[in-house]
Amino acid sequence: MADAPTVAVLATLDSKHESVRFLCDALREAGAVPWLVDLSLRPHGHDFADVGAETVAQASGIAWDALAKLSRADAAQTMIKGGMALVGAEAKASKLDGIIGLGGANGSTIFCAVMRQLAVGLPKAMVTPVAATAAVQWYVAESDIAMFPTIGDISLNRVTRAAITNAASAMAGMAAAYRAQRHRPDAASPPPLIGVSSFGNTQPAVDRITARLEQDGFEVIHFHASGPGGRALESLAARGELAGVIDLTTSELTDSLTGGVYSAGDTRLTAASAAGIPQVVVPGCLDFTNWWVGGVPEKYRDREFFQYNVEILLMRTNAAECAALGQLMGERLAAAKGPVRVLVPTGGWSQLAGRTAHDLAGRATGPWTQPDTDRAWRNALRRYLSDDKIVDLPHHINDAAFADACVDALMDMMRRTPR
Repeated sequence: MADAPTVAVLATLDSKHESVRFLCDALREAGAVPWLVDLSLRPHGHDFADVGAETVAQASGIAWDALAKLSRADAAQTMIKGGMALVGAEAKASKLDGIIGLGGANGSTIFCAVMRQLAVGLPKAMVTPVAATAAVQWYVAESDIAMFPTIGDISLNRVTRAAITNAASAMAGMAAAYRAQRHRPDAASPPPLIGVSSFGNTQPAVDRITARLEQDGFEVIHFHASGPGGRALESLAARGELAGVIDLTTSELTDSLTGGVYSAGDTRLTAASAAGIPQVVVPGCLDFTNWWVGGVPEKYRDREFFQYNVEILLMRTNAAECAALGQLMGERLAAAKGPVRVLVPTGGWSQLAGRTAHDLAGRATGPWTQPDTDRAWRNALRRYLSDDKIVDLPHHINDAAFADACVDALMDMMRRTPR
């Protein structure tokens, strides 16, 4: 099996040893070579792993038998650290063609944390009964982990055997394809990848930006600004996967500020800055917070709204929030190690420009467009960025001329920035 793909298997042999043996056998039957890493939190007598839990514990700076004295949560973090070091080293050395984990909630927490550090594209799978729960969003996060539900808990029976066998077969196939692609003698280097943050609200601009970039020989990835998208943008930028960013739709920052449903957390607008790659940043959709219909907190119930669809209610950003967003964006962009240009569409930040705002009872409250309110963002931003980095353009965000200006600005910065 010299050409067989190698698949890392993450497991806890103290509790799942029989099921893990079955998974490894299923991988072999499917044509893959398992490389078993034991991440058990407690000492045990099962010694058939390729990398034992004692070795993993030592990689994180602790003796394995000392894990028993730690809380379950602390022991898990210890093994995650060791697992990241050992598995990450194998992946970096191109010795892995895939990785798969088998376990319950605790196992999913540990194994997915290890997988999330690995490069996008390396096949990853988690076989677990919690694949059917809402917690999947936290296990997968901004990564490309495939979740395989086992239906029943991790024990062997005809239902779970079928689920584990299917997952093993899928992983073997993915790993074989990944290995073949990596070893193709004619494999060409991919074109530079540009990240573009997007929403349906900014789709016309996203489409034109994408067409322009692709015509110029770039590859484009869209990040939907609903939380996971923003986190994925930051993750790929931090990994060095992006050559540049047109951050057209920065509304996750508003949701982070107000507690809206599409927050991407506190790292938004930081990784590309730290990576030193060119950034075009736009206040796209900063004029609203996203709420689920019926889910607006009491403290915001006297605000202005627009019902976007049957699920989403948009709340108009006020002047205080605009000022806070200007400060937040200014602080993060001022720390950028690479070139930054902020392009401001003075004709409107979203499709809601020109619409009418309403209260929660549906009564009209006035125009959605509020130049004085938006100016608070601009004034705060100017305290952190020089005027040559902020460009006002007399266009709506979805105007073709504005989309072209975004591409032109990025191309200008990329020409001036060594790759």
